[in-house]
Amino acid sequence: MRTYLDFEKPMAELERKLEEMKALASENNVDFSGAISLLENNITDLRKEIFENLTRWQRVQLSRHPDRPYTLDYIERICDEFIELHGDRQVRDDPAIIGGLANIGGQSVMLIGQQKGRNTKQRQHRNFGMPNPEGYRKALRLMKLAEKFNIPIVTLIDTPGAFPGMEAEERGQGEAIARNLKEMFMLKVPVICIVIGEGASGGALGIAIGDRVLMLENTWYSVISPENCSTILWRSWDFKEQAADAMKITAKDMVSNKLVDGIVSEPLGGAHLDHDWMAEELKRVILENVKELSKISVDKRIDQRIDKFSAMGVVVE
Repeated sequence: MRTYLDFEKPMAELERKLEEMKALASENNVDFSGAISLLENNITDLRKEIFENLTRWQRVQLSRHPDRPYTLDYIERICDEFIELHGDRQVRDDPAIIGGLANIGGQSVMLIGQQKGRNTKQRQHRNFGMPNPEGYRKALRLMKLAEKFNIPIVTLIDTPGAFPGMEAEERGQGEAIARNLKEMFMLKVPVICIVIGEGASGGALGIAIGDRVLMLENTWYSVISPENCSTILWRSWDFKEQAADAMKITAKDMVSNKLVDGIVSEPLGGAHLDHDWMAEELKRVILENVKELSKISVDKRIDQRIDKFSAMGVVVE
């Protein structure tokens, strides 16, 4: 059963009627092609009307859609081969971050991504996509391995934030993220970072220092979620829509503020409607950027990476 968000509800009834009409035509061997075509066009027109006028909060909702593709969904569809590598060699393996050697269209990459879960058991196992320090240390270990063998790095970002538990802080959550930031600036191989869902705070930034930082069309990237921002400013979650507007957290906002390098298009209605199409588009973008970045010398690529992030947040009075 497909899950509909509140603003998608107008389409739900039309799509239900479409399925009923198709089933009736099939069961009774009756030609309803004209009516079916008309209804499909009506659904497409309505979807365009809704999705061309999304608010920032609605895009936040889309980024969290329960049917949205996660890192493992992309790995399954875009990788010809994938060998998962485990552990940080200090504490344990963190299932909230997946990483390993991948072959994408003949191109070897080190693919690292944050992973949520589809059901309660998976969400608990993946800690709702919130990495512990060992997750970030595992990611850095794999990045250093990729650098050693001159393999480009691709990271897929989708997290509500780094795990804030006491045990995570005791094991050095802040230090682990900070070290990743420092080390990723100096990596000698091309680094491509793509926000595929939620990009929240340092939890996202810990694997998001790259030569190319991209966002899928219906994702968000910010130091704090709209709900938590609303809680701090208004002492209530009720103002999350206003908070989302004030923070300007969508892909278009990020590009206009020169905080990310580009937007990856999603199918009309969102990535959750067509996983295969979205995976093919992501594969194309990855290969295109790896090819482009590989032509740049190591020193120039590092200098450009540092200059790009150093220019962020500058205020001119």
